[in-house]
Amino acid sequence: MASTTIKGFCATSSQLLARRHCRALSVLNTTALDRWIFDSKSLTLADTFTPTHLADLHITLPTRDGTRGRPYHPPEVGAPLGYGHHLAFFHPRNPEPALRPDGTDAEFCPPEPFTRRMWAGGTMQWNTDPHSTLRVGETARAVSNVVRVEKKGFDTDNPHANPMLVVTQRIEVTANGRTDPSAVEERSHVYLAFGGSKRTVKNVQGLPKPDFSFTYKPSLTTLFRFSALTFNGHRIHLDKFYAQEHEGYPERLVHGPLTALMLLEVLLFNRPDLRLRTFGYRACNPVIVDRLCTIHGTFTGENTAELWCEDAEGVVGMTGSVSFS
Repeated sequence: MASTTIKGFCATSSQLLARRHCRALSVLNTTALDRWIFDSKSLTLADTFTPTHLADLHITLPTRDGTRGRPYHPPEVGAPLGYGHHLAFFHPRNPEPALRPDGTDAEFCPPEPFTRRMWAGGTMQWNTDPHSTLRVGETARAVSNVVRVEKKGFDTDNPHANPMLVVTQRIEVTANGRTDPSAVEERSHVYLAFGGSKRTVKNVQGLPKPDFSFTYKPSLTTLFRFSALTFNGHRIHLDKFYAQEHEGYPERLVHGPLTALMLLEVLLFNRPDLRLRTFGYRACNPVIVDRLCTIHGTFTGENTAELWCEDAEGVVGMTGSVSFS
């Protein structure tokens, strides 16, 4: 697959890459890492889908904030929870000194030197039983378990290899008083050992002609609001100096779950009658703050659609696929 350097991203020499690679592996305690990989990791969190918190989410999303020809409607108790809106809930509440250096929570994080996190993709599946629908005002629990850990770039013979771990957790969201999950999610995070390396654009080809599109600009205010909604202190969304000097990006990045949520939102903005069954998405390139984004969608079958997000230069930030009834 062809690639080109993103303008403004930090570049390093082959020698520096080799030194960083060797340094990352030299400080790696493989015994501790293997023990962490094979240890059972689970977390249970409870939360309530309060109308006030959901109202803050709705006013943050350009599909629901009343600026696109449709009035803003605050969520009402008893109404179905929006698809993917559980992402604004079930966050750990850790004191600041307990966070990782990049501002992320330490739950499910591998041991050092893998301290830098990126949201890579995931899946969602909704229970189609009407009695299992999550609703505004309900209290629910989310049970998370790490189900896969993949090692990548651990080849010490390749100085350009960037050692990383892909950690996938499965999350089952079940409303109080029910036994079957209403939503089952898998989310994958990539953990890196060092930053500031060369960043390249991944060319995404073969996308269909869109049936609908929606353009918006995720601003610093958008990032601040979504960080607050998700209790997310990740500095890559908030700290320009950190994003540039420590991560090698030209600016702060838009949250992966926000872009994934916008894929769903735009689909339902155009077809509010759909009942979603499954959703899968993959981050392809970073989505940069204060740049125009366009969500495109195409109906690929009677009950399926393809979705993707691209910037004004045609760089695809995320792709997704949905099945519905």
